[in-house]
Amino acid sequence: MKKINVLFICHGNICRSPMAEFMFVDMVNKKGLSDKFYIDSCSTSREQIGEDTHYGTRRKLNEMGVPMYPRAARQLTKADYKKYDYIIAMDDLNIRNIKRIISDDPEGKIYTLLQFAGLSRGIADPWYTGNFDETYDDISLGLDGFMKYLEEKYKF
Repeated sequence: MKKINVLFICHGNICRSPMAEFMFVDMVNKKGLSDKFYIDSCSTSREQIGEDTHYGTRRKLNEMGVPMYPRAARQLTKADYKKYDYIIAMDDLNIRNIKRIISDDPEGKIYTLLQFAGLSRGIADPWYTGNFDETYDDISLGLDGFMKYLEEKYKF
């Protein structure tokens, strides 16, 4: 089986999408599935390109014992559409901006994270709300649903 390529996306790639990336990497590692995945994150904007993870995200992930690694924010490219199997946005505004960059989703790869938890709302941006706890809880909810979806689909 080829690796399942997962890309998490938010506006600046310093708060929500790296939080989802690190949390999903941790989840996959704890399940012994790291050889089955390639996991990354990026932004729809150019505002934070090159910056590492936001201190609020780092603080919350440290508090929860989620390992992190140095990274630099980058923007989504058209080539990412071909590379990734799942392109997972944090909210509907991200979806609109993703479609501006890649133009269309003929293979049905684009989702919002909370869709996997049966919810139609987005995950609030802690850059504006300051509430990294709420963001962590919402991402946990979405990732749990996403993993259940993957376990059913790929039978692991």
